Amino acid sequence: MQDAAVTKDATASALPFPIPANVHAERVVSVTHYTDRLFSFRITRPQSLRFRSGEFVMIGLPNAEKPVYRAYSVASPAWDDELEFYSIKVQDGPLTQHLQKIQPGDIVLLRPKPTGTLVLDALTPGKRVFMIATGTGIAPFASLIREPETYDKFEQVILTNTCRDAADLQYGNELAAMASEDPLIGEMAGGKLVYYATTTREETPNMGRITTLIENGKLFSDLGIRPLDPATDRVMLCGSMAMIKDVAALLEARGFTEGSNSAPAEFVLERAFVG
Repeated sequence: MQDAAVTKDATASALPFPIPANVHAERVVSVTHYTDRLFSFRITRPQSLRFRSGEFVMIGLPNAEKPVYRAYSVASPAWDDELEFYSIKVQDGPLTQHLQKIQPGDIVLLRPKPTGTLVLDALTPGKRVFMIATGTGIAPFASLIREPETYDKFEQVILTNTCRDAADLQYGNELAAMASEDPLIGEMAGGKLVYYATTTREETPNMGRITTLIENGKLFSDLGIRPLDPATDRVMLCGSMAMIKDVAALLEARGFTEGSNSAPAEFVLERAFVG
């Protein structure tokens, strides 16, 4: 793993293209590479930006007159002074082929209109919340498990993280470990946050698709908790399209209703990433 950092007031190089009035040019503060497929980065936060933990924004790079923008969940909580993002590396991706090469001091473009349904407001009150993630879908939950309101609203917060290989779990593993030590939410997280990581390809102690582990009950037996119940449980989904569709169908078969910002219910997913 490689880390790098830079002070916020470091001088950025002149931008090759003009920045539109409705776009923020923010400086990269740090970059962390986990594998040849995954990395995270932090950028400065515009003072005017307000968002709810779990929302996403559009980001791009100033490398063209008409930059490519993509939706990225903000992985940092709403109270953080910086913005964190967690990304895959796609070698021929219109944005990520360039984004994966950013260094501290570089500029990232940000459209300041956060939105999304992976927010606490889109869920009705409950006792437990399940945050089910695959791959970089853990990003909005990285924001939510560091949000004090999450622990005010729920008695138990269960975060599941499923990836192909053990190395792909590093971001989530470190996130869960650091949550219990966080000065703001550490005490609450230590008593309420449950983390369950699985792999689908590499041999590890916990293996299997999360859909299978829900259906056969292994998720619940491994954690020593009762199965999903729409009367008390709320669920948030983010990750691969296949996982989201399968788990959503599984939830609906068990009596859960999909919610939204305008009509909160028992489970939510982010359709901006589903297509």
